[in-house]
Amino acid sequence: MSFYVYIMASHSRVLYVGVTSNLTSRVREHREGAEGSFTGRYRVERLVYCEVYAEVRDALLREKQLKGWLRGRKIALIESMNPGWEDLSCWL
Repeated sequence: MSFYVYIMASHSRVLYVGVTSNLTSRVREHREGAEGSFTGRYRVERLVYCEVYAEVRDALLREKQLKGWLRGRKIALIESMNPGWEDLSCWL
């Protein structure tokens, strides 16, 4: 089983960092935007960054690390792999 640390973004670049074992399903959940949820409220619908881990512990540690970063550092990480902020979910 694989575990994914991912960053979703809105068109105005509001960011959400998460971890999941089913990236396709999780992206769909973000797009459906449950009422009152952070991602629903801010329309965080584009997958802009992703890392894959074999161990859930490693994925959770990385998620915690990314959540602790300042916004500018997260943006630099995204732009190092996805300079156009393209929606990567088409590759799922």
